[in-house]
Formats: sequence, structure tokens, C-alpha cells
Amino acid sequence: MDKEVLFAKTLNEVKKAAKEDGNYVSEEDLKEAFKELELDDSRLIMVKEYLEAQKIKVGGEKPSADETAEEEFSPADLNFLQMYLDELELLPEYNDGEKRAYTMQAMAGDKEAQKKLTEMYLKDVVQISKIYNNQGVLIEDLIGEGNLALAGAVTMLDSQEKPEDCEGMIIKYVMDAMEELIKENNDSAEVSDKALKRVNEIFEKADRLSKEYNRKITVEELCEESHVSRKAVVDAIRISGFKIDSIEMPNELKGIE
Repeated sequence: MDKEVLFAKTLNEVKKAAKEDGNYVSEEDLKEAFKELELDDSRLIMVKEYLEAQKIKVGGEKPSADETAEEEFSPADLNFLQMYLDELELLPEYNDGEKRAYTMQAMAGDKEAQKKLTEMYLKDVVQISKIYNNQGVLIEDLIGEGNLALAGAVTMLDSQEKPEDCEGMIIKYVMDAMEELIKENNDSAEVSDKALKRVNEIFEKADRLSKEYNRKITVEELCEESHVSRKAVVDAIRISGFKIDSIEMPNELKGIE
């Protein structure tokens, strides 16, 4: 495996493990994780700085559960989580024998058993969501996506040979759904950032030309001078809410601002 690919994979694994352990990783575990890559001190420092920027403590005394909760979630997140967990407490409790029985029935396609099994794993979804907190998606959205994946997973347990295999499948479905949501959100944010950067570049060029000409410029003039397409300029005007003082409003946008 390419060293850079292995580095990225290892870093992601360390981050996940730290999230599961109260946003903490020891110095020893960190060095052990990257042992194969033989990182020098400067690269290890970079890794530590990255993890700390992700609100993961490296080395020292492990934070208590209360400290972790305060650091990990905003007041709004904590309020939502508490209210949601209070609602889950109203659901019935099931022992291991009942859980196995419902799992076997769910594997056989029993709809009521699948519903019961979904209820049993709702608290697990909450715990899994904490692993993916602070990655650009609201905790309630993570839980919602996880619950949808859970509801789907319990209907597909017939693919498993033994009841003991079902829990791993369900947890994987939930985790995959949350990871995909984060990826989609980050991809969308990246596209939005690029679009905003493009708009700002067009505005800056328009302002510069407007000052040179001492008047508003036309879209055609901006396209010719700055080598940007007409569509890019028109789209920028739309995105800005038609608030561009340095460019004359093109005919196709007049009357719709």
C-alpha cells in the first residue's frame, strides 16, 4: 500500500478509536498506530496538532465522561440528546434471550419482530452518532440517518446465517449511513466554497474594471477583459441576489431581481 494512503487510513482509524474512547488517545497508542510508517518527530507533531484541532486529547490524563460531554457537544446538542434519550427510556427493555428470539424472527421476515428489533437498537444509534460528532453534520441529522439505516437493516437480516452475525451487520449499516451523510455534506460544502470563491473573483474583477472606466461595466466587457464566460457572470449576479453595483444588469435578468 502507498505510504500516503496508509498514512491517511491510519489517521482515520486513530480518530475513530479516539472518538470511541472519549475523544482521547494516549501517546503510546498513537506511536504504535503509526509504527509501521516510521514517522519522524515533526510528522508526529503534525498528527498531534491535527487530532487536537479535532478536539481529541493526545496523552496526559484521560478526560472524565462529564468533561468529554461538555467538550464534545454544544448546549443545543446536549439538550437534543437528553430529550431524545428521555424519550427512548420510555421504550420497553429486553433481555438477551428476547433479543435473540426477535432477531431470529426478524431473519425470517416477521414484521413485528423487525419493529421490536429496531427499538432495541435506537440507543446504539445514539452512541454511534457520538463517534461522528464535530464532522460538519448536526447530531440530530446523524441520528436520523442512522435510524433510517437501522430500519432498513432489520429487513435484510435474512442474508445472515446466524443470529450472532446480525448485530455486526446492523451496526455496519448505521455507521456506513452516517459516514456517507458526512461525505455528502463535506462534498456539498466544498462545491459551495468553490462557487463562492468563483463569485468573489468575478466581483473583484468587475470592481477593478468599473473603477478604471469610472462607470458600471457591461457583462460583455467583463467577459472580454477577464476571460470568463457570460454564464459565469450571470450566475454570479444571481447568486449575489442581484446586488452588484459595478455591473450593468444584463437583459436576461432585468425585471426578475
